Formats: sequence, structure tokens, C-alpha cells
Amino acid sequence: MADADLGIDACARELIHVPGSIQPHGVMLVADRTTQEVSHAAGDVARLLGREAWVGRTLGEVLGDGLAARIAQVTQSGADGGFAGRLDADAGALDISAHLDGERLIVEAEPAPPVVLPAVLLLAQLEAAGAAFERAPNVRALCERAAIEFRRLTGFDRVMLYRFVDDQAGEVLAEDVVEGMPSFLNHHFPGSDIPSQARALYVRNLVRVIPDVSYEPAPLTPAWRDETPLDMSDCALRSVSPVHMQYLRNMGVGASASVSIVKDGVLWGLIACHHREPKLMPYDVRAAARALAGGLARQIRAKEETETYRERLRLRGLEDEVTSRFVRAGGLEANLAEGVGELARMLAADGVAAIRGAAVHLHGACPPQDDVLALSEWVRKRASDPVATDRLSEHFAAAEAFREHASGLLGLVVADDEPFVVLWFRAEAPQVVNWAGNPHKAVSLGPGETLTPRASFEAWRETVQGRSRPWTLAEIHAAVRLREGLLESRNHRRQVELNARLSEALGEKDALLQQNDMLVKEVNHRIQNSLQLVSSFLGLQARALADPNLHEAFEEARRRLQAVALVHRRLYRGDQIGTIDFGRYAEELIADMADSMGPEWAGKVTMDAALVLVPTDRAVTLGLVITELVINANKYAYGGAPGPIEVSVEDHRANLRVIVADHGKGKHAPGEGFGSRMMTAMVRQLGGTLTFGDNKPGLRAILTCPANRTGAQRT
Repeated sequence: MADADLGIDACARELIHVPGSIQPHGVMLVADRTTQEVSHAAGDVARLLGREAWVGRTLGEVLGDGLAARIAQVTQSGADGGFAGRLDADAGALDISAHLDGERLIVEAEPAPPVVLPAVLLLAQLEAAGAAFERAPNVRALCERAAIEFRRLTGFDRVMLYRFVDDQAGEVLAEDVVEGMPSFLNHHFPGSDIPSQARALYVRNLVRVIPDVSYEPAPLTPAWRDETPLDMSDCALRSVSPVHMQYLRNMGVGASASVSIVKDGVLWGLIACHHREPKLMPYDVRAAARALAGGLARQIRAKEETETYRERLRLRGLEDEVTSRFVRAGGLEANLAEGVGELARMLAADGVAAIRGAAVHLHGACPPQDDVLALSEWVRKRASDPVATDRLSEHFAAAEAFREHASGLLGLVVADDEPFVVLWFRAEAPQVVNWAGNPHKAVSLGPGETLTPRASFEAWRETVQGRSRPWTLAEIHAAVRLREGLLESRNHRRQVELNARLSEALGEKDALLQQNDMLVKEVNHRIQNSLQLVSSFLGLQARALADPNLHEAFEEARRRLQAVALVHRRLYRGDQIGTIDFGRYAEELIADMADSMGPEWAGKVTMDAALVLVPTDRAVTLGLVITELVINANKYAYGGAPGPIEVSVEDHRANLRVIVADHGKGKHAPGEGFGSRMMTAMVRQLGGTLTFGDNKPGLRAILTCPANRTGAQRT
């Protein structure tokens, strides 16, 4: 495996965005942005464009003044570029497109079909496909329909639609294939088949076409002398990795195309198109595929959210049934022994153990009682948040002995004082995973050998043991809400008993509560006053400083202090508890920030938030990260002027995702200042990642982190 690991690392380091060559079915011209003077070219310029001499000539001389003018229009003001027109050359019609790379103007000419499909027919086909997407009842049915529609649009022999799972492997959800061509439906492709830098390019360049997998790359001429290689990330003709070319040939493919499914700025999956013979995919078909993939991504998001909502509704109904049992006569103590069965039904568990003090109540398929008690102690030591895993033996070694009964565990500490712990078990569910070839031999690299991909794609089955059905985020949230219900039931019973024995002390208790409430409010009031005083002092000091650098530093400190005060004021109100709805809190936080940014920002900052439960202490750090990202957008995106800023909060499997996007300058330069260090520290504290991407135009910042501290994420 050591050689394979080295091969995978080599794949991940390959600079596929700067190959220095193109696919030879087209021509690339590199010109100066201002003068349009051509300096480099790749491909058979003489045959396709009919120009023997082109170095130092303008685009008008090479392509004609009309096309040169349209190229200037589609690339003006730093736009993304796009289609410029059609050129009727001696060798055949060519589609001309262009885009900018800094001060360079990159023009691509590709063979156009002899007969162009009328726009009205293409639009009708897209509308029909979109209507079919809307009618699909769920994500899988949607993907099956999408495979059919994309094959109808592209004409390829095989179209696969697969999504990336947690380990970045590709799972084929749907396929449409001609008779006689191998099928990969329900197969998996290892994550090493698409290295990380390739996935990044799929997000940036949504359609990738290789008309002939046996081509010889056409290099840029004359030789490139600039220290910075030409970035071909946005080029349709960019030559691909030799490893990928051999990979396709090993699959028996003559032509290939990939269409990205990007949901909320993240690569959700791919539409992979294969053809047995070489096949072009002209510009108009690629444009239609991009549009259709965008509609597909929106439908995937809508249907995933609908499925999550339905699951939450179902679980909410079961929660109400379970909690109502424990408020009947006798309360929790009298009903717990019989109620464990309903706890199992609520979360579709194979067994449940409720440990309360010295009493142990078991139902269904459970480990031996001694092991249950050991698991209970293990869960108590982990955290007060739920512990969820579908592979328990990897985290609790003793579970290997009873994995048939309990490969999955959802553990919840209801109360630590008794203690009161509930453990849900799911039995082992051995999975037979069909791989397209052996995933453990995805890349091979021997001593003195060059990097080569795997050669076999024959169906290879792997039986995965020691795992159960995974716990969904909705089930984890339901367990947290159940804890609140059980605590409420227990507290209600205790309150009844206390009322019977200590009714005379209620007045004193109420007085103490009021006094405590007043004390908390007074402390919070003093903290707010102190923060406001320090903020005012910093403002006065800033105005008194002549050094602009010191003035800016004081102003920066004052803005962050105001952000801390805002977070404190929102989180430490009387109605907050240990776990809060972060989406609601974020909406209130953004509303206050927009007010504090001045009247010219009214309506510029928008919010789209899902219901996500997080501990209050994590909400403090998350609130500061959002505040810092919005402040940065306020400062840098529009040069100090107001402009749109979009903030969204959503759950993604067991994680929380926060996205802050603008439509401004679109540049991110990592700094070494206090703000950058603070941001890095906060993201590390959350156990998450912060990435920046192109919002076209503008900058998109994506924070991904566990919704809870450790246990609520599926391990």
C-alpha cells in the first residue's frame, strides 16, 4: 500500500491547471488585453484559421474585425467572458469564445456543428427536462431522470450521475446507457480517481470535454518564457493529465465529458458522459448542459430539504408520543421500565438501554449488561452532547465482541447527577459495496516507474463489516429534544412532590429567583456599560491620533469590541438555554449588524437560515466568525461603499455550514494581522475549515464545522 499512497500523493500534487498545451481539435490564441496583439498560440492555426503568420498580429487581422470587436465586448470590465461568435473558415465553421487571465486575453476556437440546433428547440428541450425534474418525487428518481435528459441532450453512449459521499468516493446513483456498453450503476469509484485539485477545477469550470482520449497535446508556441505559467483553469481546450487519459483508455472510452453538480458552492456530484468513439460536444450543447445542471442542483437542494423536513415532522410526532407517556400517573419512575420499547421505536433502533442510578432497563437486542454499564460510563466521559457512531468498535474496542447486536450507538446523557443515560443500539448491517475495480489498487507507483492509473474496472465486491445503518442529523436532534422532554418530565414529578411538602417555601423561592434574575440582568447591564465605555474611549483615542496606521488599528479594535458586545447582548438574554437555534440567533445578529453599519447599508445584508441546534458556547464563537466575515466584506468588497452581502446557515449531514458571499472585488489575500490570527484561532476552536472561493463576481467564504462539540458529528 505504500507505493499506492505515494501514487495518490503524486496525483494530488499534479499541476493540471497549467499544462502548457491544449487538445488539438481546436486552437488557442493568447493576446494582450489592451492591444489584442497575439503573442502565443496552440493548435493547428494554419489549417483551422488559415493563417500561416500570426505572431505580433492583432485578433482583427487573424479572426476579422467583427469578431475582434465582439471579443472585446464579452471580456470588457473583467467579465467572465463567453461566446463571441462563429467563424466560417476554409477548414469549417468554428465557435469562438474568449476570457481574461489578468492582462492576457485567451481566445479559443473549436469546431462547430454543420447545422446548429435552433435556440427555440434547445430551450424547449431544457424546459421539458426542468419540468420532469420538478415532478420527480425524491433525489434518486430525480437523478434517474437527469441521466436520461443529459444523454438525450449530449448524445453520448453512457451517462452516469454520481454523488460524492463522506470519504469523497463517487457513488453512481443513476445511469442511462446504450445496449452493449458496460454499466456501472450502483458502483462506487474511489476518491483517488478524482484528486482534490481536479475537484476544485470542477467547481470553477462546470463542463469538461475530451473529444478524443487518444490525442497528442498541442503545446503553446513560441515557448513560454514568463515565470508564471499560463493558467488554463477556465479553458475548454485545456489539455488533461496523462494519467487521466490513460484512465479513460483503460475504461475503453473514446470520448468523455463531465458536467459538475455544484450545490451552494460545493461539488455535490458529477454527470459523467462516455462515448465509445471520438465525439465533439460543441459550445451550444455545453452551454445547455451548464444550464440544465444548475436547475438539477436547485432541485436536488429542494428535494433534500423536503426529505429532511418530512423526517423531522415524523420524529416530532414520535417524540410527542414518547414524552406524553412519561407525564402520565406515576411519572418517569413508574413508566420507564415499559417505556424503553417506545424509545426504540422512536429512533428505529434494534435495542435500547436506559440506565438510571442503579437501575438498568433493557429492550430488544442489547449487549450484555456489564458491557452496557461500561458503555454508559464511556458516554458520560465523552461529553454532555450526544455520541453518535455507526462503527462503534472503531472507537470502543470492547464493542468488537458484541458488534452483531451493537455496531451502531447513539448515546445520550439525560442527567449526570443520578446518572441517567439512554443508549440506542443498531445491529451490524454488513454492506456489500460494488466497486468499479479494486479501490485499494486505485493508483500504482513502483520504483523508477511513472505514475499510472489502475487498469481494471471489472466489478469488485467488498464486504464492509462492523457497521450499522448511520444515524441522521434529524435523529440526533430528536434525541436532544427528547432529553429536554425527559428532563421536563422528571422535573415536573419532582416539582409536584416539592409542592406537596414545601408549598410554604414557594414565596421565598420566587423572591430568590427574582433577586437572581435582577442580579444577572445587573451584571449583564454592567458588562454592556463597560464594553460601551471602552468602545467610546477607543473612539476618542482614535480621533486624537495623527498617525493613520494607529488610527486604523484603534478603529479596528473598536469595531471588534462592538461585535463582542452584540454577541453578548444576543446570547445572554433571559430566554436563552444551553442549546439554541443558531439559525434564529444568526438572523437576529445579522439584523443588528446591518443596523450598526449605517443607513446606506439598509437592505444590503440578507440572511437565509435553516434550523440548526448548537450549544450556546459554540454559538458565541460562530457569531464572532460571522461578524468578522461580514466586517471584512463591509471593509474590502466594495471599497467602503455599500453593496449586497448574502449570509446563509444550513446543516450538511452532521455538520453546520455558514456561507458569507459578496459581489465585490472577489479577492482574498491571507493576512498576518490580529484579525486573521483571531479568525484562524476561532475556526480551529470550532474544529472546522474556512475556505474562500470565487462568487463570480465577488468572494464566497464557507465555514464548515461540527454542529456540536464532538459527539453529534457522525464518527
